[in-house]
Amino acid sequence: MIRVNVFGRSMSVRRVGGEWQLFSESQTGMRSRVYEVVIPPELTEAQLLSYLDDIYHEQASVQHPEVRLESQ
Repeated sequence: MIRVNVFGRSMSVRRVGGEWQLFSESQTGMRSRVYEVVIPPELTEAQLLSYLDDIYHEQASVQHPEVRLESQ
């Protein structure tokens, strides 16, 4: 499971059966699947941050200007 901060929003990504799955993480530890965003299966881990930046760039702000890796 890869945890990322997407412009202030805590999310996680995991690889399952050759596909990437994206989840929204709550502050209480609840996780919900994000079905609206499909991450191409050919993307590598190294490309995930850039891809999420492209998808969610409208949510960028002065306080949260980038997508950051939280943990792997």
